[in-house]
Amino acid sequence: MHAHRKTRPPANLGPWQRLLLLWLLGPLLWLQARHVRRITPRMPEPPGQRAGSAGQGSLIRLLVAGDSGAAGVGAPTQEQALCGQLVRRLSRHHRVEWCVLAVNGLDSPGLHQLLLDTPEAAFDVVVLSMGANDATALCAPLQWACWQSRLADLIALRFAPALLMHSAVPPMHACLALPQPLRWFMGRWAQQMNLSLAALLIEKVGRSMHWHPSTTTTAGMAADGFHPSAAGYALWAEGLSQHILAAQIASRHHPDLKPCSAAAIAH
Repeated sequence: MHAHRKTRPPANLGPWQRLLLLWLLGPLLWLQARHVRRITPRMPEPPGQRAGSAGQGSLIRLLVAGDSGAAGVGAPTQEQALCGQLVRRLSRHHRVEWCVLAVNGLDSPGLHQLLLDTPEAAFDVVVLSMGANDATALCAPLQWACWQSRLADLIALRFAPALLMHSAVPPMHACLALPQPLRWFMGRWAQQMNLSLAALLIEKVGRSMHWHPSTTTTAGMAADGFHPSAAGYALWAEGLSQHILAAQIASRHHPDLKPCSAAAIAH
């Protein structure tokens, strides 16, 4: 979903416009979505460690949580997935203790339950990859933004990070696996989800949003035409790392939380 060929982001739609389009195009969109599910190969989560430490210097404790993007689907190994590439960049400047907590196919309610089932731990930075499965389920944009607030409240309670990074819903209008007009419609839906979350994050201390590039190339996408490839994850991680490093996050002491434990939190 990244780099060379530019694609224009879809225009904004109001609630009534979205419902009208869904009513008018519903049967065709349903048939196309069913066809995509049938022919698109289901890629596995890549092998590799889901917790560890790397680098030297001041400590950053990092949790990458969420859906298939956080799990690295589309990359050949965890080292070439989102967390691995992010750790590689951050560890040039810091000692990084990191964990991945992610499941392919997870939506926001599913992640909320997964976080509830995860032992409390201390983290400095939490990166959330969440939204593509909510979008394909047509979760209303305002409802989705409210779910992100619920996730943020739970993360603050259980992990107390200095920085929570919401990674935006990917630019679905650039997903080559989706035929038109399904790709166009899903792009509009995802864009409105992102705008709803961005509005909620205004003046929110300790929470920020990372937007994906609104461009695409087959070099940045996996074979399924939906998930990032290793090159796509590299570009995603580069943007996240710049934001985290600019925030100058350093490890803080949480007297009521245990340190990050790979054995306790990695699934």
